[in-house]
Amino acid sequence: MKTSLLFQLVSVVLLLLAPLLTSCHPLGLPLDCSDIHDNSNSLSGVYTIYPIGATSAVQVYCDMDSEGGGWTVFQRRMDGTVNFYRGWDQYKTGFGIAAGEYWLGLQSLFYLTQKKKYELRVDMEDFEGNKTFARYSSFSIDAESSGYTLNVSGFTDGGAGDSMSYHNGQKFTTFDRDQDSDAEWNCARFSMGAFWYHSCFSTNPNGVYGWGADNTIPNVGVDWYHWKGRYFSLKTISMKIRPVQ
Repeated sequence: MKTSLLFQLVSVVLLLLAPLLTSCHPLGLPLDCSDIHDNSNSLSGVYTIYPIGATSAVQVYCDMDSEGGGWTVFQRRMDGTVNFYRGWDQYKTGFGIAAGEYWLGLQSLFYLTQKKKYELRVDMEDFEGNKTFARYSSFSIDAESSGYTLNVSGFTDGGAGDSMSYHNGQKFTTFDRDQDSDAEWNCARFSMGAFWYHSCFSTNPNGVYGWGADNTIPNVGVDWYHWKGRYFSLKTISMKIRPVQ
């Protein structure tokens, strides 16, 4: 009788732990939002992931709706409540809150893209409610010792045009660490943001949050050049990755 009861108890415990044990992380913890999605969590929202194990818990927003879901959002602008004009250390570790505007952190992003092969999707919206996106079939970044160099390719147009390929192969630049390809400017200072600047940008998702069209101040807004040009700051933009199927 006792043996039967113990067997039933163990069975119930294993059933409850099954979603974690079947995750892709060796410790049974979700590495990214695709692991959470695979464990039957189909609602978009804030979840905890573990890029490098149990001690690396970090909250992210998971997009479970776009193209089948499972997207890990590493950058999101939506209302201008968070200041994105920050230095290297904060872009390395991350800032903001996953329920609102935030940057995941370059180090966590590096760890993620070393564990799996990812694709990138960039969603954006203007102040008239028009929405569009761009998708790239390959996305990763190198280690900090290499300047977190961006590797992105395989553009698919969702209506936004291609504003990321220009930045392929570039190191990350902040106002206190100039690693861009421009001989004259620190592009982070010039564009009031931080990004994988070239000389300087085709997109500036971490620029100053504005309110749509403004012909007086170019090159500093939340821009996606191939959709709205350099004189229009987007209402929302989010950058997200998902393992290649």
